[in-house]
Amino acid sequence: MKRIAFALLALAGPLAAQAPDMASTIEYRQGIYKAIRWNWGPLAQMVQGKAPFVRADFVKRATRISFLSHQLLEGYPPGAHEGAVTDALPAIWENFDDFSAKLDSFKLEARNLRLVAESGDEPAIKQQFIKTAGTCKACHDKYKAD
Repeated sequence: MKRIAFALLALAGPLAAQAPDMASTIEYRQGIYKAIRWNWGPLAQMVQGKAPFVRADFVKRATRISFLSHQLLEGYPPGAHEGAVTDALPAIWENFDDFSAKLDSFKLEARNLRLVAESGDEPAIKQQFIKTAGTCKACHDKYKAD
């Protein structure tokens, strides 16, 4: 049993050190965005009054979005746009500091959305939802093809 564990550990190091190919990187990034959208939609429905406001569900989904926001930058390594057909514009890599700053704003506001959601203060939650959505729009306007 110890030999099997050692063999698995020995293999894990080289496998972890290998960088994923660009197709896998893009798939990873798009998967995170799909998961964010999956959670964002019901929040928007609640904020717009199109679905009942269920605090526990709102907190759960806001927590997920906050968690996922911290994984996005990893999906944008140098060269991840070359030869790929995605909605990510080359401007991301041309202005990477600005793009990273916009992702940082999203992470901050997504965290704040989670915190405000936990308070249960619906007017504050709606305000923070709009603020968080603004960080999405700021990035999409400049760095996403529509």
